[in-house]
Formats: sequence, C-alpha cells, structure tokens
Amino acid sequence: MRVDLKTKIEEGSAIVGIIGLGYVGLPLMRAFNAAGFRVIGFDVDQGKIDALHRGENYLKHLGTDYVKQMVASGRFDATADFTRLGEPDAVISCVPTPLGPHLEPDLSYVERTADDIAKTLRKGQLVCLESTTYPRTTREIMLPRFEARGLKCGVDYYVAYSPEREDPGRKDLNTQTIPKLVGGIDAVSGELALALYRKAIKQVIPVSSAEVAEAAKLLENIYRAVNIALVNEMKVVLQAMGIDVWEVIAAASTKPFGFQAFYPGPGLGGHCIPIDPFYLTWKAREVGHTTRFIELAGEVNRSMPEYVVQRTTLALNDRSKSVKGSKILILGLAYKPDVDDVRESPSFELIEKLEHLGAEVDYHDPHVPATHKMRHHDLQMKSIELSPAALKQYDCILIATHHAAYDWQMVADHSVLIVDTRNALKNVKGKRDHIVQA
Repeated sequence: MRVDLKTKIEEGSAIVGIIGLGYVGLPLMRAFNAAGFRVIGFDVDQGKIDALHRGENYLKHLGTDYVKQMVASGRFDATADFTRLGEPDAVISCVPTPLGPHLEPDLSYVERTADDIAKTLRKGQLVCLESTTYPRTTREIMLPRFEARGLKCGVDYYVAYSPEREDPGRKDLNTQTIPKLVGGIDAVSGELALALYRKAIKQVIPVSSAEVAEAAKLLENIYRAVNIALVNEMKVVLQAMGIDVWEVIAAASTKPFGFQAFYPGPGLGGHCIPIDPFYLTWKAREVGHTTRFIELAGEVNRSMPEYVVQRTTLALNDRSKSVKGSKILILGLAYKPDVDDVRESPSFELIEKLEHLGAEVDYHDPHVPATHKMRHHDLQMKSIELSPAALKQYDCILIATHHAAYDWQMVADHSVLIVDTRNALKNVKGKRDHIVQA
C-alpha cells in the first residue's frame, strides 16, 4: 500500500481531497491543483460549492481569477457529499477549532470530520489534519475513529499532522512559499505526508511526530499573543503617563538585536491568536500544570475592547458629551488591514459595548459591505458611505482597522473627534487636538 501511494504521489496521479474550503482549505486546494494534482473540495456550505463551480471566489483577498484558473484546469471538483471521501488518495482536514463558552477547546468539527472520513476510509489512504489544536489531538481524537474500521495505521492507511500557517492578505508569502511542518503518527505516515506536501509546497520541514508539529503551531501563536499582550499593557501604562507608545516602539526598534516590534490594538482578531493559546492552557491541566503567561496574556488582550470604550467615553466626556445618544462611527470591521476577514474581530465587541451604553453606532469598511451571522455575533448592519459630509455627522470616529484604502487626511480634516487605536493618523497634517489615542 505504501509503495502504491508513494508512486501515485510522485507521479502526480494521486487525488487530493480537502475538507473545509475556507481561508486555509481553498488556498491549499489551489496549491495542489497548481502542482498538477486532481483535487476534490468538501464543505458543508452548499453556497461555497455552488460558487466554486461557477468559478467565483468568495475570499476576495485572493483575487477574482483564483478559482477560475483552478476550474479551468479540468482537475477540480467540489462537493457537499461526504460519502465521496473514499475517492481521494489523500484527505486533508482544514476545519475550524473554536473555543467553547468557557474558553475550552471545541473539537466538534474535527470529531465530525474524522467520523466522516472513517465511514469511507480505505486501504492506501493518507489522512492529514491541519486544524490548530493541542498536542495529541491527531493521535487521541482522530486515530481511534479510524482504528475502529479494523485497519492498521502505518500499514493499511496513514495519518499525519501539518499545521496551517495562512496569513490572509500577506503579499510577500503565500500557501506555496510558507514553510510547512509535517509530523506523522508513525514514520511511514510522516514519510508519505512529507512526499505529498513537497509536491505543492516549496519548503517542507519534517519533525519527529504529529505531537511536535501540533505543539510548534501553538508555540507560534502563543509567542504572538504574549508579545501583543505585553505592548497592550505598555500602551495602557504609557498613555496614563502621557507617553506615546508608538514612538516608544519605534525607538526600541532601532536596536539591531534582541528586540522584535509588536503593536497594540483594540483587541485580538483572526482565528488563531485569540483562540489557539487556550488549547494548550486547557490541555496543560491534564498533566497538572498551569500556563500562567498564556492566561495572563489572554486576560490583557481580552480587556482591550473595554479599555478602548473607556477611552472613547472619556474623550466624549471631555467635550461635554455622554456616550448615550452619541453617534459613533467605527472605521474598519475586519480584524486586520486590507482583507474582508472578520473572524473574532474586536470591532464587533466595540460595537456591541457602545450600543449597550446607549450610543448610535455605524461602521464603514471598504472590504465588508455588510455583516453576516457569525458564531457569536449577528449585527445585521451595512457599511455606510464614507464622505466628508458623513464624517461630520458623527460625534466620534473610532479607528479600529487601518485599511490602506482610507484617506486618513480626509478623516482627520472632517471629523469632530477621533479615537485612534492603530496610530493610523500619525502622518496627517494640521490640527491634532481632536485626535485621541486608545
């Protein structure tokens, strides 16, 4: 079986199935298609399947031709029929791993997908998990479901873990050029997964086990979460001292060694940094340890939306206005610049907190024309038209995302009060006494 699968991979005749056609799965499917493989995408959202068959790309940051080229290859299919999971020679799972209401891991998507794969698992198949999760998930959650089929891992079928490293909107790197970690449940599984990914990814790095790859992904995200929490805490302290945290970061960045710049903001967004560290926090308790750095960083980062609201309240108060009844415009709904990705965006929490205090809140985002129902939010809002006249109608403009499309000079010139959480107005000219950092 091993020889047959490796031959198919090397010849490019293996069929690759991707489960979950979102920010991770769609670019990965495109990468394997571009490498010459026949690909089959699986997703529970029939709307995505229909869009792909029409050649339409629902992830705007990837470009309008992204899907068209894949469809035109003649080596593409997409389906919501999970009974077809027996067709691919390699099945890669890219499903979400969110948190539950008490910051506990929610592995329901991983579990359901593993159950779906198990139903059609056949000899000679390779299964890879890419979802970010705690160490031993692949071995303890997925493998038992496959073993129940009566097949032997490493002999009849193969299982590995290779963490996704997507960064939506990044221009200098993409799925094919971001180095890829691969760890197998056993040596044979690792060898086959390595061979598969090397056909589509420029640099693939083997590690000794699936657990090492799982832990490495968590460390990457924890590193960012802890350092962002550090500068967020510095921001709060330095602003109380009347010191510009952005200038401090720029000054520290002149040191050519021993320092890497991280930047504060209104809170963490995206599917990784606000969520993934807590997967290790939860798992650590199983082995009798607490993750104090991680939990403290989470506490600091989760407090940032409330801090921004407090700064906004004080800024309005200084102008003899209360939050209740004030008209506030949020600039930027996406969690990062120049993309339409709103997953875990702190802007949603800002809107809800301000509305709870009685403010009338609107938003503008050039990449997000309207909100859609999400796991924790359903704002049912539309982006307003942004103009000098529109800006003047608001008591406060709150900058949450620094999209390149914004004309910051226009925003500064035509706003009564601005609360800037991103240092977006650092280069504007003219008066600045109506600009408050938060």
